[in-house]
Amino acid sequence: MKNILILTAVLLLGCIRVSGQEVTFGAKIGGNYAMVTGDNSSDFDPLTAVVVGAMAELKFTETFSFQPEFVFSRQGFKSDAITLKIKYVNIPLIAKYYVIKGFSVEAGPQVGFQTVAIAETPIGPYDARHNIKKFDLGVNAGIGYKLDNGLNFSARYYHGLTNINKYVGEKISNQNAVVQVTVGFFFF
Repeated sequence: MKNILILTAVLLLGCIRVSGQEVTFGAKIGGNYAMVTGDNSSDFDPLTAVVVGAMAELKFTETFSFQPEFVFSRQGFKSDAITLKIKYVNIPLIAKYYVIKGFSVEAGPQVGFQTVAIAETPIGPYDARHNIKKFDLGVNAGIGYKLDNGLNFSARYYHGLTNINKYVGEKISNQNAVVQVTVGFFFF
């Protein structure tokens, strides 16, 4: 976790020093509507959870900017037999194109690092970290709106490209899928 924080700080500072462009920093909070898709997932229901994080926006032109983020996110699914809650530290790298003043379309890759995985079953909870891969890679697409005072809103869809299962033997492939809605504020 400490290495992830250091890497993110270095990347953000490196972007600022290299670009020399207008940079603003902020924080965000919102909700996830998370699912797991793929093999044997037809009985899975979405899991709702809170997402919170920090962001920086590097403005290159009036219409184009880059927004790296550092986000704590809970993902997973619910079913009759189990509720799987996976906590991730996600690093979305979002390109933003402002269609009109304040309104943007957003897209970019995301790297996620699993920190905790708890499976809640009728016989009690258990640590499921050994069943879930530590690394998740996927893509984001969405829209955003930013007011002149720094208040901003975002709605995104994330789809994982990597199989999150770490089973030895049986070949089962599942990916994260998350609809995320956040409100944020750029401080400076």
